[in-house]
Amino acid sequence: MGQGFLQALIKMGVLKAELVENFKEEARSAGVSLVAYLLSKKIITQQDVAQAYSQDLSIPYVENITELMADAALLGKIQFHFLRQNNIIPVIINEKIVIISADPYKVQPIDELMLLLGRQVTQAVAPTSVVIDAINRYYPLEGTKQMMEELEEDSKLIEGELDLGSIDEQDVLSMASKTPVVKLVNHILFQAVKREASDIHIEPYEKEVRVRYRVDGVMFSALNPPKRIQSALISRIKIMANLNIAEKRKPQDGRIEIKAAGKEIDIRVSVLPVIYGERVVMRLLDKSKTFVKLETLGFSPRDFSVLEHAISQPNGIVLVSGPTGSGKTTTLYSILSRVNSPEVNLVTVEDPVEYQISGINQVQVNEKIGLTFAAALRSILRQDPDIIMIGEARDTETVQIAIQASLTGHLVFSTIHTNNAPATITRLIDMGIEPFLIASSVTAILAQRLVRRLCESCKRKYIPDQSSLTALGITPEQAQKITFYEAVGCPKCMNSGYAGRLPIFEIMQMTPGIAQLVVQRADSLKIKEQALKDGMTLLLHDGILKIEAGITTIEEVLSVASADFEAGEVID
Repeated sequence: MGQGFLQALIKMGVLKAELVENFKEEARSAGVSLVAYLLSKKIITQQDVAQAYSQDLSIPYVENITELMADAALLGKIQFHFLRQNNIIPVIINEKIVIISADPYKVQPIDELMLLLGRQVTQAVAPTSVVIDAINRYYPLEGTKQMMEELEEDSKLIEGELDLGSIDEQDVLSMASKTPVVKLVNHILFQAVKREASDIHIEPYEKEVRVRYRVDGVMFSALNPPKRIQSALISRIKIMANLNIAEKRKPQDGRIEIKAAGKEIDIRVSVLPVIYGERVVMRLLDKSKTFVKLETLGFSPRDFSVLEHAISQPNGIVLVSGPTGSGKTTTLYSILSRVNSPEVNLVTVEDPVEYQISGINQVQVNEKIGLTFAAALRSILRQDPDIIMIGEARDTETVQIAIQASLTGHLVFSTIHTNNAPATITRLIDMGIEPFLIASSVTAILAQRLVRRLCESCKRKYIPDQSSLTALGITPEQAQKITFYEAVGCPKCMNSGYAGRLPIFEIMQMTPGIAQLVVQRADSLKIKEQALKDGMTLLLHDGILKIEAGITTIEEVLSVASADFEAGEVID
């Protein structure tokens, strides 16, 4: 690092000249470089560093590395470790090779790349996070076709030859020298992480094995390994999950912790015997992800006000309902992050503990030893809690204890599997809970679904047909005031037309009118009518707000909310 670099930072206005010597001394005392010290103290950012390098060395600054710049054949010539170790990546810009580095002062790796590529190349600089993300995203893993050919050639492969070693401390992408089946498992895991899949399904059939990913809630096929390696493939996954490879008649559940593409991934493994072997489903949880703030989840002003009021109460129950995979846990964790503070004792009981949050005491359910939700909840109540989160209100005993906890001065959060907010009341009554207890303890019920978010790079305006508008309850006059978008598909979104998901909500507050209906054991339709009078927004109508905002489509909203729509009902 030269004087020109520091002058560039000073000229940019992010570093004061009179403080440079003090920072140098503090960096020496800490035993780190000046740049590392300034970054750790958040005096400068990675973007500041890259821009200063650019000015000092008169080389281009690259803000973002796109898929169009990445060339698989070019990247395949260089070892993954070399790129990651040196934070450097060669790309194609305007049909010319450009070596983009996070630290252009490290000339040796740049010189080695120039020698290896053997062509005229130029240099550029980008922030460290941009370079690392590009390497993880675009580096070509061993091709599936080539891998399948290698598996076919390896006729001596048997379960006894599987590598039993743990990969907990290794990045799966680095294990390229392992046996073909190990490489195949690594390939499956890495591609799932790269595509941000939530689940991996390995399904055995009579003559084939199918591997599918769930991305943004939608399943799609990834590859079909040879049928004859099925047993070895499943056994490798079982070994990684510390399961019994000899037991093939009973379901088994396990857990794998790996590093893939620089991310720490927690994988929940479920093995189920089926007619043609064992079916494996792996749920991927990215431990590096942080929870978004509650106010950024996409609540309407009314819904956010109701929820904020409910979670700020000293006692009561707040329930989050919806089917599996509707984002209930994410919403609950965002709520917990909101109410978590040193002044409260917050305890959770979960199955499983999906994410660890600092400052919260989290209990893992273990039914094999009798640590059920109900048993854990009884013990938690003796731990002087202020706020309790129950992963799922799955039985009458658990719900009864939760209600008693709320009535004795505790704030309780939980999830429940129901179709909508009003139906949750009738579900609780069906479980044997007295209506007067529900009316006096439940403060709010939040129902939610997930819809896919339109890809901003390729979404296109269009005019929907009348049948779609009718299904939404939108009149032709109202439709004229709305700009509708449809999914198209581009390389950035893997031609799906969508990128990520967002929730739609329905929040019902326990108003005096609803409480009276609950005590009278009214059906869910009457409760819904009263909730609408009290200002509740239906799932469908919240979805329409997202359509109006241009962030999702009619098809997405109707796919998750149409069942809750009453014929003839139109939006106001």
